Amino acid sequence: MNADKIEIETIPKRKAWVNAMRLRTLPLALATVGMGSFLAHFYGLFRWDILLLTCLTTLFLQILSNLANDYGDAQHGADSKDREGPGRVVQLGLISKTEMMNAIIIFIMLSLASGLWLLYISLGFSGKTFYFFLVLGVGAILAALGYTLGKKPYGYAGLGDFFVLLFFGIVGVGGSFYLQTGSLHFDIWLPAISCGLLAVGVLNLNNIRDIESDRKAGKKSIPVRLGREKAVWYHWALLFLAFLCCLGFTFMHFRSMWQLVFLIALPLLIVNGRAVKNIKKASLLDPFLKQLALSSLFMILTFGLGLMLS
Repeated sequence: MNADKIEIETIPKRKAWVNAMRLRTLPLALATVGMGSFLAHFYGLFRWDILLLTCLTTLFLQILSNLANDYGDAQHGADSKDREGPGRVVQLGLISKTEMMNAIIIFIMLSLASGLWLLYISLGFSGKTFYFFLVLGVGAILAALGYTLGKKPYGYAGLGDFFVLLFFGIVGVGGSFYLQTGSLHFDIWLPAISCGLLAVGVLNLNNIRDIESDRKAGKKSIPVRLGREKAVWYHWALLFLAFLCCLGFTFMHFRSMWQLVFLIALPLLIVNGRAVKNIKKASLLDPFLKQLALSSLFMILTFGLGLMLS
């Protein structure tokens, strides 16, 4: 028995589950809900109960997505020995496929239960709006599963960026805003798109890191399709446009200098973009995934703080 196998077998099951849930991805998911709530507060309508239930549902959906991604990548071979990022627990044999599938089913049920409770508190169990959000919720679950699961996962076709923009931006922010206010405003789509673009940036960085193993596994992510150099320019564009969207909303609704406090997050985005450009060794990019997730959260929090103080 080799040393690597001995080391793997000594990892506690509890730690393996924590790794599978990828807790470092959760702040960015919660930031989406936070943006919708900050905007609701800005327009004079805010409910703590809706915020807490939306956060709970979002956490369940994000963990579901992470577990399904672990299972799906192991199934399709993306988590091979060539992968530069942290190994996934199913591929390493720390958690069996049966155990992971059972966990996926549990989190589907938790997402449904929490989502239905949220809709009941906000909308009641009747009306076209309830059924519209119910369809959105089911769509979010299917999107969480479909990224890597199934015979034709959309993540392997390079469509992950679109769905992340949709659910981490437009649906996530717009939905949480509507559930709090009962209405939509056209201009909230700027900060909504900003959230989505930052989330796509995290995904793009992950795909740049894994470009070689994804290419071998037949996963046609955007970096695989574009090549590394163009994927880096794409990364810069995501970060720059996300910042511009928040800046545009601020100028449209400028009330005080407090609204410009989010500008202090710009250097953090620049640090991330430069790292992606200059660091060629894939494994050294991994810390910048966490850095971008936390930088995105910081920008959204400071943007929201500026709205609340204006």
